[in-house]
Amino acid sequence: MFHTDAVQAAGKIPIDVEKLGVDLLSISAHKFCGPKGVGALYIRKGTHLAPLMHGGHSERDRRPGTEDVAAIAGMGKAAELARAGLRTESDRMGALRDRLERGLLDRVPHSWVNSAHAPRVPNTSNLTFPFIEGESMVIALDLKGIACSTGAACSSGAVEPSHVLTALGLAPEDARATLRLSLGHQTTEAEIDFALETIPPVIDRLRQLSPTFQKLA
Repeated sequence: MFHTDAVQAAGKIPIDVEKLGVDLLSISAHKFCGPKGVGALYIRKGTHLAPLMHGGHSERDRRPGTEDVAAIAGMGKAAELARAGLRTESDRMGALRDRLERGLLDRVPHSWVNSAHAPRVPNTSNLTFPFIEGESMVIALDLKGIACSTGAACSSGAVEPSHVLTALGLAPEDARATLRLSLGHQTTEAEIDFALETIPPVIDRLRQLSPTFQKLA
């Protein structure tokens, strides 16, 4: 049995369960402008699921409780709108993402885009800015009004590098210096301009505090 988490893909690239050959596939409505707290699970015919909760036969014995009909209807409408504008919106977000990446690479030396030439969703960019800690970037950019993330997990009070980035071949210190920026349907050209004006000075300021970068400079 094979399950794929298609939450990041839904509403951004075509999803065809037959071409993928999956037995189960999950999506979440909030990733394509639907209500938060509702999602869907595709189950290929003949796939057996053991329930995690028991009681009540109304949901085919898979779980008890009443479905949130309003949220489900909202997800259905959001999916309909996302599918109708899939190509044009994906092209628009991809163009904005590419402009953001080019602008940052031009303005910030010793930086790169991870998996830049790999097939990827059009709205997400993962960039590495060596010689600084990702958490410091997130805090500094949040104070400037830019929402972003490192993709790192916090464990026992210490920030560990993303296992995905290290699996791609990044050194732990570079994985910790990585920033993820995501665009959405509401992202504008003006917001890209703001990001390009704001992010490079923040990175430069943080690098000035790095002894390693000072030795390189």
